[in-house]
Amino acid sequence: MAEVVQQQILPAPFIEAAAKPYLQELTTAVGGLKAADLSKSLGSQFIAGQDPLQAQAQTLATQGIGAYQPFLTSAAASAGPTAYQQFMSPYQQDIIDTTLAEFDVQSAKGIPGIAAQAVGAGVLGGGREGVMRSEYQSNQDANRALIQSKLLQQGFNQSNLNAQTAFNQQGQLGQNIQDFQTADINQLGRLGGLQQAQSQAVLDAQREANRLEAFEPYERLGTYGSGVASLFSGNAPFGNQSTITPNATPLQTALGTASVLSGIFGGRNVSDAAYKNI
Repeated sequence: MAEVVQQQILPAPFIEAAAKPYLQELTTAVGGLKAADLSKSLGSQFIAGQDPLQAQAQTLATQGIGAYQPFLTSAAASAGPTAYQQFMSPYQQDIIDTTLAEFDVQSAKGIPGIAAQAVGAGVLGGGREGVMRSEYQSNQDANRALIQSKLLQQGFNQSNLNAQTAFNQQGQLGQNIQDFQTADINQLGRLGGLQQAQSQAVLDAQREANRLEAFEPYERLGTYGSGVASLFSGNAPFGNQSTITPNATPLQTALGTASVLSGIFGGRNVSDAAYKNI
């Protein structure tokens, strides 16, 4: 029957002395980690909220929607076939009346000249003088109407130009309002973003400090455990080893005994052939 030999290999006493306290501290630390309040290093309280400047930018953007509409409405009043009327000069009619009155005065001064021409031609008071007066008056009336139409055309052109200018100005004002609001919104958003980033950095630093405080014992144990483990790495493996040694057969026992006796009494050695039969 085979003989089983159980052998237990233990670490050096100084290694075992270092490992036991470490295992006890590790067990205690793990138990503490299960009960640890991780909300001190995790959670939404470490996310920076919207900065007041960002909120102001958002409000301005909301209120600014459609801010250009009054200017478009005003610009629309400056468009259309009758838009020029509101831009006509209030003095235009006075200018026309004064100009035409002066023209009538000058025109009247030409009538005596017709009479003089009739006297020279010997037709004073005759039909020919009447024709001369009629032609003169027709020409003066045509000139008077031409002057009046030119004055009216000039007034229309100027008022129409003013209406177009007003239309463009109102449209440009609406565009400028949008541009200025956009610039303000962008500036407020940029400054708010910088302050939010600064607030987030402070929260991140606080969260990291809380994390280091919470996990410092475990990190310290990890460093300690690495040192303890290095002591084991240079030594033989520990544990139980079993060695199985078969029992000798009766023939082996007899041959062994014979060999011993032969040596004692000077007898011959046991032949190799005998061992081969074992």
